[in-house]
Amino acid sequence: MTTAPAFRLPPGPRAPRAVQGAAFAIANRHIMFALHRRYGETFTTYMPGFGHAVVVTDPALVKQVFTADPKVLHVGDRGPLGKVLGPASLFSLDEEPHLRERRMLLPPFHGARMKSYEAIFAQEARKEIAGWPQGVPFATLDAMMRITLNAILRTVFGAEHAEFDGLRRLLPGMVKRGSRLVLLQPLQRDLGPLSPGGKFLAQRREFDGYVAGLIAKAKADPDLAERDDILAMLVQARYEDGDELSQDAISDQLLTLLVAGHETTAGSLAWTIERLRRHPEVLARLVDEVHEGGRDLREATIRETQRTRPVIGGTVRFVMEPFALGEWLLPPGMAIIVSAALTHADDRYYENAAAFDPDRFLGVKPDTYTWTPYGGGVRRCIGAAFAHMEMDVVLRTVLEEVELLPTADRPERTVFRGVAFAPAKGGRAIVRHRTTPLSAESGAVPATVAA
Repeated sequence: MTTAPAFRLPPGPRAPRAVQGAAFAIANRHIMFALHRRYGETFTTYMPGFGHAVVVTDPALVKQVFTADPKVLHVGDRGPLGKVLGPASLFSLDEEPHLRERRMLLPPFHGARMKSYEAIFAQEARKEIAGWPQGVPFATLDAMMRITLNAILRTVFGAEHAEFDGLRRLLPGMVKRGSRLVLLQPLQRDLGPLSPGGKFLAQRREFDGYVAGLIAKAKADPDLAERDDILAMLVQARYEDGDELSQDAISDQLLTLLVAGHETTAGSLAWTIERLRRHPEVLARLVDEVHEGGRDLREATIRETQRTRPVIGGTVRFVMEPFALGEWLLPPGMAIIVSAALTHADDRYYENAAAFDPDRFLGVKPDTYTWTPYGGGVRRCIGAAFAHMEMDVVLRTVLEEVELLPTADRPERTVFRGVAFAPAKGGRAIVRHRTTPLSAESGAVPATVAA
């Protein structure tokens, strides 16, 4: 007779689930930090959308989670994002199906294809910046959302003309509604055209229609093999058995790439503006660096922004069979939350962690298990290099085109938008347009971002 294992969970609050769930719904970030202070680097709690969860911040335990057998820790079975993005999304899959789709999607995020996207990022940034008001405050988050959306429509969807205009009209509202529904699973059901779920599914059907049109155009394009956009690559891709991707699979993956790289990247850029206006000495050094054609400090600044203001609070896994995590033994059904927000803010891993100090990343590669804005392991964000490159190019272009005016205002609060965290006032800025772009003044050619 087999004896059932004696499961051991980390300490945590004993309040009823409804109380804990309401607390998280009202003040997610504050509750996480309060529990961390009270119970230490590993604790158990109840979180809406995830259920009973063990929150992990210790790098040794983070490594255990990220390197665990994919059969033991899943995401797709219960992960809330997959329910919104579709059954073929990377967020909906586990084990071999996940690895198969991941292998299919990885190539365009590396090498020469990535290199070709740099000019598109710069073009979209310059177009947006040209319309920025001068001398008055405005929220940069909205501007960055437009830049990242347009860039994704061109580099990922290969959209032009009517499809580009239609998707640009549809997607902001669709992404906003989908983000709100992620953790509100009962509302995802289609209860009629006026229900939240019904409205989202109507938008999803319109989205799928645009994708179907783009796929048909791609298949009819005699120059398809020469195109750089990711949709073109997916249309031409084949599984090992020779089968092509279905229209539904392509649609799910495109929506996944949009959600993973649109609002999150825009939020990080808005936070970067918010941070730099409150650290004029760093801002001045960055301007000098652009003047000289460098990028090391800019890259370090992006990483430090992602450390101090992570737009995704953490990454999740779900236990499928008894899992030993340090001194604990977790039962099937538990969620494990690797908290980037808590680890990034811990003085044990970052000296004076509350300080915004890009110099800590100058010439230093971030640690895999203490710097986790993109998650880790086999589920690390496949678009991490894409996102970093886009942030680098957009930030460089901002510094070239405008003068960011410093501020003595208090730091902006963090607000939760359903999937991502953002600055409460949208990363407000006041700018003066340069009469001559900075790189032209210096005669230097800005350094190319490595893919």
